[in-house]
Amino acid sequence: MRILLAGVGNVLRTDDAFGVEVAHRLEKMELPAGVHVVETGIGGMALVQELMEGWDALVMIDTVDYGREPGTVMLIEPEVIDVEELSWGERYDQLSDIHLAKPERVLVLARALKVLPEHVLMVGCQPTDAHELGLGLTPPVEAAVEVAVSEILRHVEELSALHAAS
Repeated sequence: MRILLAGVGNVLRTDDAFGVEVAHRLEKMELPAGVHVVETGIGGMALVQELMEGWDALVMIDTVDYGREPGTVMLIEPEVIDVEELSWGERYDQLSDIHLAKPERVLVLARALKVLPEHVLMVGCQPTDAHELGLGLTPPVEAAVEVAVSEILRHVEELSALHAAS
């Protein structure tokens, strides 16, 4: 099974670097065959290009603001809009920004291009502040990095077992 682990975020905006930091930690680990780590920063198009290589699963790692306690790690199965169900104007609104900095829009484009894997999971972390300029994560988000790594490894194991059983 081919699984892409994608760290997303801006290292110049404190906690927004969460996904990038998790990706860097995962890159230093020995991962199962078929598992690849990529850090795309804020360039959504880079992730779409990675997905064009063909993957069975995607785990996207990013900061998400759901109003939870800072450092809370969340496993989210994103609902991805199918642009085929939208009017032309709505499609244009969804796909016209070629920078595609928001992960949700990246997933919409990947689905429109038919390169979105069947299994998609977002591993998100509630930031203390993802907009403040600065280097380094705040203490609660820094502590969440290891939690996220553990959850991602558990998910990879589950996907691999599911794939082996089929």
